[in-house]
Amino acid sequence: MSAADAIRAWHGLLEDAVVAQDTASLMTSQLASRGLVFGGRPLCTVLRPRLVTRSQYDRVQQLTRRLMPAFDAILAAAVADSDIRAQFRLADWEETLVGVNPGFRAGSPTSRLDYFVDDETGEISLTEYNAETPAGAGYNDALADMFSDLPVTRAFARDWELLPIPTRHGVIRVVLDAWASWRGVREVPQIGIIDWREVPTSSEFEIFEGHFRTLGIPCSIVDPRDAEYDGQTLRFAGTPVTLLYKRVLLHELAERGGVDHPVFRAVRDGKVCMVNPPRCKILHKKASLAALTDERNVHLLTAAQHAAVAECIPWTRVVEERTTQFHGQSVDLLPYAARHRDRFVLKPNDDYGGAGIVLGWTVDDDTWSAALRTAISNPYVIQERVGIPAQGYPSLVNGASQVIDRMYDTAPFLCDGSYAEGWLCRLSTAALLNVSAGGGSTVPTFLVQPR
Repeated sequence: MSAADAIRAWHGLLEDAVVAQDTASLMTSQLASRGLVFGGRPLCTVLRPRLVTRSQYDRVQQLTRRLMPAFDAILAAAVADSDIRAQFRLADWEETLVGVNPGFRAGSPTSRLDYFVDDETGEISLTEYNAETPAGAGYNDALADMFSDLPVTRAFARDWELLPIPTRHGVIRVVLDAWASWRGVREVPQIGIIDWREVPTSSEFEIFEGHFRTLGIPCSIVDPRDAEYDGQTLRFAGTPVTLLYKRVLLHELAERGGVDHPVFRAVRDGKVCMVNPPRCKILHKKASLAALTDERNVHLLTAAQHAAVAECIPWTRVVEERTTQFHGQSVDLLPYAARHRDRFVLKPNDDYGGAGIVLGWTVDDDTWSAALRTAISNPYVIQERVGIPAQGYPSLVNGASQVIDRMYDTAPFLCDGSYAEGWLCRLSTAALLNVSAGGGSTVPTFLVQPR
């Protein structure tokens, strides 16, 4: 049995127009009632989840277990050595927060890897590490619940066993474990899920707020603009908060509220537990992948860590004037990048939603040259192009199921920067896969096997 067999069976059921239409109708109503919208549009527009076999799942899980100690090693080196830390291109205000003790071991208790995993060949490429404010864990589980009740799923389940891969429990666990380590005593926290109230992910905050309250833990969604700090207690509109589940981006908080914002002062004073802590910015920078693949840092990793990095992380460098190694060849980075745009992508060191990314093979020489000039004057990385897998996904078109090839990624959520718990999967007909960028769809991942 292969995942392809299960996919063919699922698509075959949707050839029945009644099943396809009933499935699409229920999905539309469920997306609305469960708050599964992003920026006013539905998160999912296809009629099938991601289906993987146990062996496919295990390969990603095992690689992730082997890879993450390399990130631990590079983080420890960066915290201890300012020269190594300079490779990550931190802003001056970020440097002031590196020394703040988070009160727990993990630099990023809750994070997400963005892989491209080709289900046909087994090839795995890691292109980004979302170590600051990974979104989608709550959406993933709600989408899995929704898919479990669809008419096509009920028909499929007669012959196939479907196992969801829940994600939110891992996020809740590491947030509460970080609190317990930071506090040092058994005590119920007062949780604030913090971000600007107008952000499109606010519906996911409501999912987590409900879960925490179900556990008997006081929780509210708070806005940085409502923060007050008196040197002892951090409050939002008068409500005290002792544990911040941080969804606001730190650079946005610094830009809009300043480095002496009440949240920053409370964190520096050790009066509030923040997950993820400011130190997460080191690994969140896309330069973390450059640091792991740069020949200058060979001495920082063990042989096993190097092997894991080589298996999945594409060649990545910070954009600067230098000589470096490219697959065993010594090259002048900028001239080489200028001549070979079809092999590379440029990415801002710290941005999200696909902003600022330039795919060299999709633009002309003049556009690429302009992008390189921008990358020289601003913190950017250049990364080798990787293959983006595609798979057919059905949607309802003119009352019938129509299967269209869509590119997909594999985005496991990590607990304590150590192991994966739950997979997000994003689909797109464009080469840039990101929910924020628009035009895509998000589906949950299920393990599948014959009954």
